[in-house]
Amino acid sequence: MAESELQLVARRIRSFPDFPIPGVLFRDMSPLLKDPDSFRASISLLASHLKKTHDGKIDYIAGLDSRGFLFGPSLAQELGVGCVLIRKRGKLPGPTLSASYTLEYGKAELEIQRDALEPGQRVVVVDDLLATGGEGPA
Repeated sequence: MAESELQLVARRIRSFPDFPIPGVLFRDMSPLLKDPDSFRASISLLASHLKKTHDGKIDYIAGLDSRGFLFGPSLAQELGVGCVLIRKRGKLPGPTLSASYTLEYGKAELEIQRDALEPGQRVVVVDDLLATGGEGPA
């Protein structure tokens, strides 16, 4: 590639100030998905980073609902590991484990199938969202 992978990816990330609430800077990665070279570069960069920081000791990539489903499997393939899904509450069949958490602009609950992972397995969670700033709900 003539352009560095990092520059290629950076060109495809848009910033939206004050979205979804005032004080939050939302980084939108949607344009990355429209450009195969940029998307490929993003997966390559993430895989390289994880190989360096985790020394090959990753058992699974967990794709977080919903666009983590797009990045997660591609990254897992690049690393040669499996991919599991973490979904919004009520979207997975069978027994699940759930966790609630607070966002800068609300609350959410996520679930994973109870048999998706075994104790001691090393998992990297992949999400596509980056938002900065803002305060929790009043």
